[in-house]
Amino acid sequence: MKAMTMPPTEHAPLDATAIFLEQRPRLFGIAYRMLGSVADAEDVLQESFLRWQEAVDAGTPIESPGAFLSTLVSRRCLDQLRSARRRREEYVGPWLPEPLIADERLDPARVGELTDSLSIAFLVVLETLSPAERAAFLLHDVFGYGYPELSRILDRAEPACRQLVARARRRLAERRPRFDVSPDAHAQLLDGLVSATTRGDVDGLMSLLSADVVLQSDGGGRVAAARQPIYGADRVARLLVGLSARFDHHYSFEVARINGLPGLVARVDGQLNSVLTLDVRDGQIQGIYIVANPEKLQSLGV
Repeated sequence: MKAMTMPPTEHAPLDATAIFLEQRPRLFGIAYRMLGSVADAEDVLQESFLRWQEAVDAGTPIESPGAFLSTLVSRRCLDQLRSARRRREEYVGPWLPEPLIADERLDPARVGELTDSLSIAFLVVLETLSPAERAAFLLHDVFGYGYPELSRILDRAEPACRQLVARARRRLAERRPRFDVSPDAHAQLLDGLVSATTRGDVDGLMSLLSADVVLQSDGGGRVAAARQPIYGADRVARLLVGLSARFDHHYSFEVARINGLPGLVARVDGQLNSVLTLDVRDGQIQGIYIVANPEKLQSLGV
């Protein structure tokens, strides 16, 4: 990686650990959105810290610690994304991002501001981008890096970075014209969904769902889950009512803020079983995402 240099001058020694901890929430936010995995994001941060510590110990001239660390994290994420493509193609059933409940790992000052880029629905659409498009879009449009900075981080010419961002915007707009996130709307529709489901009210459920609603469940081949997306209001409503008929005293449910928005946490005999989140648009539920793969629930701070 190219070090970011500046004219030689007297510098106070850098406190590598203190600087990294200060930057960590933003770095985690970048890595999590890039990879869709809490565990992988934590691995990237650990590896980046070691390389950062080595650079500081070696006396590498570093003009901007924040930019240097963002470069380390972003390039490692790109490597991870490229290797993850094949694994996700071979994944059993739909692959969904790993849900995040412990928001303290993110920048608390910007959690509300960046909720639209944190939702499961948004992360699912990001999966349609190439690794380079995903990195360029997130760094520029979400985290506010200018094209000169983007050029250094991605090691590409500025015109190429502009093309990546433009292509990513175009592809995202084709899949999702806008990402208007309203926690209140999510909370109201989630409450209505739970109420209608527990009553066995198929018609009531259908009134909350868009005609082309899609339900995706991620069991990763480890637990029972639909291996294909379920499309259409009638099929999704009947599936949810059918599932609720199996719930007995062993099951319990609670509302939690998942990826910045209200979602549902299910437990069986007190043990975390699954997490449900919604994609809400135009006052209706457009998507339902259920993550039940135990590996993706391990890091939840519930």
